[in-house]
Amino acid sequence: MKLFFHTILFLVVAASVHAADPVEFSVGSFTFERPQGWGWVVPTSSMRKAQLSITAAGESAPGEVTFFHFGAGQGGGVQANVTRWVGQFQDGTSDTRTESVGKTTVTFVEAAGTFASGMPGGALTPMKDYAMRGAILENPEGDVYIKLTGPAGLVKGAEPAFAKMVKGAAAR
Repeated sequence: MKLFFHTILFLVVAASVHAADPVEFSVGSFTFERPQGWGWVVPTSSMRKAQLSITAAGESAPGEVTFFHFGAGQGGGVQANVTRWVGQFQDGTSDTRTESVGKTTVTFVEAAGTFASGMPGGALTPMKDYAMRGAILENPEGDVYIKLTGPAGLVKGAEPAFAKMVKGAAAR
């Protein structure tokens, strides 16, 4: 009987842990599918609607994927965010392109170099050899802003899964 109760307890705990790590999650009007191997993180700020973590063997630090949605007409707009994101990198490169994915306009942003890590208005830490992949999904109910940052090699390796996740949500 004791074994039965321990088994039930284990199943309840396992189910609650699994429920805390969703494979699908919504931000604004979009539903995203978390790429395999990317960890679910409880957002570290109330501004973040979702947060993921990526690890890769041999990398000095994990990558971080953050999702923001502020509502219709909020968040500063596409160009202001592109400018801010690219401005967080020094001594590097950047590129921006816009695509139509289904009925959604998506702006993709890439940057690499020395990343000024930290909260706006606070102390910034320079992170050499970092990169960023960003995406802005435009929507009348409010744009969704997604940003992946981390060591350059990790970000480059994660880029196909990042693009698939973004395009999958935009196409729904």
